[in-house]
Amino acid sequence: QVQLKESGGGLVQAGGSLRLSCAASGRYSIGWFRQAPGKEREFVGLVRWSGGSTYYADSVKGRFIISRDNAKNMVYLQMNSLKPEDTAVYYCAARGVRDTYDSPSGYDSWGQGTQVTVSS
Repeated sequence: QVQLKESGGGLVQAGGSLRLSCAASGRYSIGWFRQAPGKEREFVGLVRWSGGSTYYADSVKGRFIISRDNAKNMVYLQMNSLKPEDTAVYYCAARGVRDTYDSPSGYDSWGQGTQVTVSS
């Protein structure tokens, strides 16, 4: 069973940066999702285990960068030029074999989430 744990959330002003970390055991492609109050969980991006290819939602493309250090079992989400609409609980998740990579149902295991709040 893969174990996932996010860290690095907090409060930041609009235009600022924040880096989230996800400790992820096992050889999985890892996705990042976010969920704001009253909204559905939203795909942010994915980094593949093999090759490290990345994919991003249009809403964060050019501002967020996902990277991984397989030797340390760590995945990172670097968030730049943050906007108030980026405020949400951010989750990392291990990719399963079903559905598409941008759907929450495509992931089998989830971390507990970390809160990111961007003030205007």
